[in-house]
Amino acid sequence: MHDLADVRTFVYRRFAERGDPPRPEDVAAEFGIEPSGALAALRALHDAHLLVLDDDRRLILMAHPWSAVPLGFVVASDKVKWWGGCAWDSFAIPALVGEDCMVATHCPGCGRALALDVCPDEPPTAELVAHFLVPIPRMWDDVMFACGHQSLFCSEEHVGRWLRQTRNPRGVILDMRTLWLLATRWYAGRLTREYRRRTPDEARALFHELGLAGPFWGNG
Repeated sequence: MHDLADVRTFVYRRFAERGDPPRPEDVAAEFGIEPSGALAALRALHDAHLLVLDDDRRLILMAHPWSAVPLGFVVASDKVKWWGGCAWDSFAIPALVGEDCMVATHCPGCGRALALDVCPDEPPTAELVAHFLVPIPRMWDDVMFACGHQSLFCSEEHVGRWLRQTRNPRGVILDMRTLWLLATRWYAGRLTREYRRRTPDEARALFHELGLAGPFWGNG
């Protein structure tokens, strides 16, 4: 017997261990079910915002914090390389897999290659900043776009340069310590069967605890 929690855990652990998502037929083989049943389970997880399927609702694009498609971040341990969904997601992966990792991306403001070591148990000391464009209450309106615009920049000055070039509105800027705390706290327990998504009230409480307040975070 299996339920959605089993399928979800299988998907997340497959990403963590191998760097890529299972296909519907892999889910079917793992649980001894028909492909139609596997597809129904994946679609239910998509509808619950526990993973993201493609437009045909068949293939997994994301199972946060992992991505099956390039969104600007590479995360690498000594054993596995992953695509991170965004700055937030990429900083979560080292803690989830329990290994030091290198996070690599480019500054949208100048194009410079950025690479930093991110550890499971302490925040990085790099003098970079993260910029989130899309307010948290609107993230799931287009989650791929939102994730594609949670970026690392060389500096706040480079955020401003990029905003002027793209004519995007300013979102929020986080230092590396705050980003790391947000990522590790938000995704804690993601690989366990007992994991569940936070309620909106629980999410707002975590943001408030981390000093993330205001309409952007949906808590003020």
